[in-house]
Amino acid sequence: MSITAVGQRLKPLPSALAWVILAAGLALAERAIAAEPIFENSASTAFGTELSPLDAALAAAGNDSTKADAEADFAETLTNTAPAATETAVPVLTVATDAPIQAVPATSSLDGALAQVTSLSELSDVAPGDWVYTALQRLVEEYGCLEGFPDRTYRGDRALARYEFAAGLNACLDVVVQLIGPDGDLDTIRRLQEEFAAELADIRGRVDIVEADIAELEANQFSTTTRLSGTVFAHLDGAFAGGDVTAEGLNVFAAGARDPITLAPGTREITDDPEITFSYLTWLNLDTSFTGSDRLTLQLAAGSGNAPANTFASAGLFNTFGVPFTLQQGGKAEDAVLLREAFYSFPVGDRLSIVIGPKINWYRHFDNNRFTFLVTGANTFNSSGGTQVNTLDRGSGVIAQLDITDWLDLRVGYLSEATEFIRRTSAAADPSRGIFGGTNMLTAQIGLYPTDELNLRFLYTRSELEANQSGLVGGALGEPLYGLADDGLGGPLDGATADTFLFNFDWLVMDWLGLFGRYSYGSTDLSAATPGREAGDVNAQALQLGVALPDLLKEGALATISYVRPFALLDGRRFLVSGGGDGGVQEELEISYRYPVTQNFAIVPSFYLIRNVNNFSDNPDIFVFNLQTQLFF
Repeated sequence: MSITAVGQRLKPLPSALAWVILAAGLALAERAIAAEPIFENSASTAFGTELSPLDAALAAAGNDSTKADAEADFAETLTNTAPAATETAVPVLTVATDAPIQAVPATSSLDGALAQVTSLSELSDVAPGDWVYTALQRLVEEYGCLEGFPDRTYRGDRALARYEFAAGLNACLDVVVQLIGPDGDLDTIRRLQEEFAAELADIRGRVDIVEADIAELEANQFSTTTRLSGTVFAHLDGAFAGGDVTAEGLNVFAAGARDPITLAPGTREITDDPEITFSYLTWLNLDTSFTGSDRLTLQLAAGSGNAPANTFASAGLFNTFGVPFTLQQGGKAEDAVLLREAFYSFPVGDRLSIVIGPKINWYRHFDNNRFTFLVTGANTFNSSGGTQVNTLDRGSGVIAQLDITDWLDLRVGYLSEATEFIRRTSAAADPSRGIFGGTNMLTAQIGLYPTDELNLRFLYTRSELEANQSGLVGGALGEPLYGLADDGLGGPLDGATADTFLFNFDWLVMDWLGLFGRYSYGSTDLSAATPGREAGDVNAQALQLGVALPDLLKEGALATISYVRPFALLDGRRFLVSGGGDGGVQEELEISYRYPVTQNFAIVPSFYLIRNVNNFSDNPDIFVFNLQTQLFF
């Protein structure tokens, strides 16, 4: 090799920047020796190949350097084409591979002899925070070819003398000669590269494919901060009765007048079975994160479902038996797109998280159960959650969750009614009622998780129940009541307060067998609107017991058998203008099997048997057959 000086006149290079370039050159030389056969198009495959000085400086400087820093240095030192007459001439060096290295004097006539250092810490004026620190550290500690001044300084901010550069370059080129060396390492590396050329080419091709896929995703992603996902449920559903069914009320939404003498609720007879229906429900989710640990959730909904089993229901019992949770319209009108959920969740420290918003979904945070999740497990309104504990499905308010330990958590939430399917302005958005008027509830839950297989949950809900426009309490916003209540004499109510207690468990007994269940007790204190009248209490309980068969026939599948008594009256039947029946207790047997065809598609056949419908002991049985499909995207 030989060093040829090209007599261009340039400003003197700052010594720190010059050694950055030299460090980059050494790194590239070392890579060229070891990697030339692999990276055939690399700019560093031969010493004679040109490398951008800016790129070399950035590569050697590491993470402490920025492109702006390097550009500024080079702009000052290399791009000035009109230097002053007193500037020092600095040769531009090129390395040729066809001649031996010529010795260069190792001292400078300007500042005295240079001193070899073995650790960068020996130089008093170089600090770890300096942008050039990484490059200098490699030259000293990896290559051993950087020298300092006798006073243990580096003086990186002064101009580099030609003798100094020659001395350092000579030392570093000696390292290159040692890297190449006659010990056969280079031949061994090349032999191994040739031997595994096919594998390396395959890896290179896979990397190219991944890079192309990433570029495609970045170019077509919905948003850099928001993820769009959706679910489409489709239902083929039919309900059939073994005879004429007695129901209270004019229809499933309106109660009839009491008998003026006996005060017995009005009833009707359903003699014809409803037709088989085919309907859908769609949820579209927009999840946004601004910090990586927070989430803003918006959910849109639209659907066309109305379960045939509702034809047989008493007033106030809409969607209370034989109805899969996702067989619904999703809102007030068929096919109408509406906002179902809107909330923001964020952590406060390591153990506390907060959820706040105008439309919080109560089911996301309370009364969960691994075997009764409405998408994958027992799937009706009566089986997927407690029948008495949640007065509101969606509401405006706040929920806090505290993870006390790995096996214990506490959840507390307050919600004011903001339900999408009520045909009037929600209480939370109505100035005349507000978030503390109308229907609202406070829920607290303690979760105990003694093992991975067993989960226990204890819930309490305090509810304020607003009377509807007819002066009745109950219906969609009436839990723990099922049905509709007045003052017992046909008069209106001012409202009611209620207390509900619930216990919920799921237990994976074995890999293929699980047990689950719920028990709840609810007491509703009615307040009469007519002066001088005192209403009373309606007390009821509910029970659910079930068996689950995880991974039946396929991994990810789940079969469930659920027995439910959704509303068993203990006392206060006389206040129910609908839903009380004749003293019977409605019972349901629900069998469901979810089979995941693919990760994005599942089929869910279900069968439901309802006895003592509407709490009439002499009502015939009702049979419901449902075939559900689920599509996720």
